[in-house]
Amino acid sequence: MPTEESRVARQARPAPGALLLCRAQPESVAPAAQLLREHMLLASAGGEWSVLVPEGRPWLEGAEPVDRVLTGWATALAVGAPWPVLALWWDADRAGYALASGFRRPVGYVWLANGTPVGEDEAMHTFAGRLGLDPVLDVQLLDELTEPDPAADARARMRGLLAVLTRAGVALPAGLAPGDSADRLHEAARDHPHVRIEWSGGWRNAFRAELDAVESSRLGPLLPWAGGPQSHRLALAQVAAGLPVTAWGLRRRSAAWIAAGAVLLAQGVLALAYALAHPRD
Repeated sequence: MPTEESRVARQARPAPGALLLCRAQPESVAPAAQLLREHMLLASAGGEWSVLVPEGRPWLEGAEPVDRVLTGWATALAVGAPWPVLALWWDADRAGYALASGFRRPVGYVWLANGTPVGEDEAMHTFAGRLGLDPVLDVQLLDELTEPDPAADARARMRGLLAVLTRAGVALPAGLAPGDSADRLHEAARDHPHVRIEWSGGWRNAFRAELDAVESSRLGPLLPWAGGPQSHRLALAQVAAGLPVTAWGLRRRSAAWIAAGAVLLAQGVLALAYALAHPRD
């Protein structure tokens, strides 16, 4: 049983936090984000980017580490969407990112709290390629983040990563600083124009939001291939991928990966239904 000293020490450690960057406008991100079944704030993060600021209950109240939760959420948001999703996360011991895009395996990198790099250098090159960053200047800056630097801790590494991302159009709202707790991030996000993503407690309402997005001509950003020649094959691929992801999440009791599988299933079923109801010649 934890002692009083251990509880005090644990409370004194920096609280974990996270941000989700989506390369899409907030109106495109909101319907998919609702399916994650989490309360979040959604704001613009540059001309082509949006940022989701989660409350953090899965890692603050549960046993799942923040990196696992964020990777699951990024995967769920990115699969079947034409835009990538970048998860930035940190806790008392480490910090890192996970980039998800389509059906490809997420790529990520990790630094220890003191800034020591523990990821694979090749991951940075894959990261740059998937985001379309400059293969010379930007990759050089990213490579510097993989080299030892006693003066740079994990928070400084994350700031360096964001500095590179500004060249790709990312502009985080003021006050959203890597290393801050989820509570402080939420307070900062409230000071800017935002959309509150709320889980109403039923999949029917969330699925209805997806259908409303389709009927209001916002299907393009969500499922641009729906009704096209490959729509059935891609929708079936989403359903086929969603089943094992959901099963894996249930075995691991991972709410994040259960949500990822549920999003895959919901989007696949939605695309199939739309393709059948609106066939293209």
